[in-house]
Amino acid sequence: MENEPANSRESLWRRKLTDAERAALRDRPELAAEARLTAALARSPNVPVASNFTTRVMDAIEREEQQAARAHGWRWSWRFLFPRVAVAAAVLVFTGVSIQRYEASSYRHEMVRTVVMVTTDKSAPSVEALKDWEAIQRMSQSAHADGDLLAAMQQ
Repeated sequence: MENEPANSRESLWRRKLTDAERAALRDRPELAAEARLTAALARSPNVPVASNFTTRVMDAIEREEQQAARAHGWRWSWRFLFPRVAVAAAVLVFTGVSIQRYEASSYRHEMVRTVVMVTTDKSAPSVEALKDWEAIQRMSQSAHADGDLLAAMQQ
């Protein structure tokens, strides 16, 4: 059926078959059935249809599909699930990037504020106070007990 030329099937619809063509159809049952269907349709009377016939048929099909969908309940379908997942992923990515940019911006603002505060601070020690570096280092060292002195005091 797929190997035959496209016009052989169409010729069944367009014209009456010759005796030789009808004899050839006996070898091909799928075309014989189609020839019988075409003949039956040719015998049926032509009925006028409304101008919106196609629209009404498509609406009826859509209603039947909706009723069938309601009858089966909600089922997993990638056709409906994929757009929702894609939108949710886009919202999450946008939110994550926005939060990251906000954090980076607030960090930079805090660093600028700190640098401005350090550079404008007048309470920093003067150079003369920092000259005696050894005294300053000794002040920061932790005091530990003198073992010899403690032993002498206990006697």
